[in-house]
Order: sequence, then C-alpha cells, then structure tokens
Amino acid sequence: MQPTAIPPAARSVGRDSYLTLHYSLADLDGNEYVSTFGLSPATLQMGSGQLAETLENCLLGLAAGERHVFELAASDAFGEHNPRLLERIARSALPPDIELRPNSLIEFTSADGGPSFAGLLCEIDDDSALFDFNHPLAGKPIRFEIELVAIL
Repeated sequence: MQPTAIPPAARSVGRDSYLTLHYSLADLDGNEYVSTFGLSPATLQMGSGQLAETLENCLLGLAAGERHVFELAASDAFGEHNPRLLERIARSALPPDIELRPNSLIEFTSADGGPSFAGLLCEIDDDSALFDFNHPLAGKPIRFEIELVAIL
C-alpha cells in the first residue's frame, strides 16, 4: 500500500504543526501591542513556547487560508494580574550601568543561570525601584487576530 498525500487544503493545525501566519494582539479598546500584518508573516512551531499555549489553542483545527478574530477574557489569555509579581528592589542591588526609566522593560538574568526574564519598571525613587513581572497583557481581555498563511 502506498502512502496517500494529504492535499494542502485538507491539513489542519495540530499540536506539533509548523506554521506561517500573520497575527496581532490588541486589547479590547483597540490598543495594538504586536502585529505582523503589513510585515513578513511569522513562522512558528506549535508547542515550542513561541506563542502562549492559550493562543495556540485558538489555532488548533484551523486550515491554511483561514482568518479569524478571537476575543479572550484575561483569564483565558495571559491570566489575571498577580500582585505577588510586583517586587520592590533596592537600587543598590541593581546594576549601576543600567538606565532606569519608568515604563521601560528591564531584563534580568536568573541567579541560577536559567532563562532571563523582564520586568516593567513602574516607579523609582532614591532608594528602590518597583518592578512588575506580570506579562504586559495580564489582567486584560485581548483580541487575537490571525491569518493562517500555510501549514508546513
């Protein structure tokens, strides 16, 4: 028995699919945070962490050429804002060569050599700086728009 090729139009997104797509993330007030529309499309491997799992779940079962808009509650997108992820850090514990400006993302290196992570600098005074380590869209309902260009 010979294998039968699946026509491209019959393929749908699975948990391990490799995709090319355009996407945008915005809040429900229309403030856009990221968009590939008007630029080159993004290419990603499902399940690799390139896209949040909750967003990947929206893509499951879609076929190439489809365009959809998903409105997700905060809890279904990037989760609720967690006040425990606000942390005040003494200025003396921060690298002296780093420029500290409110509303800027500052990248931190994990003490154990693990992956780096970013915190939003919320406020600063002479003694300390307050950082928010929540995802920037945590606590916000979002609009996730996609155009699936190809399933590779």
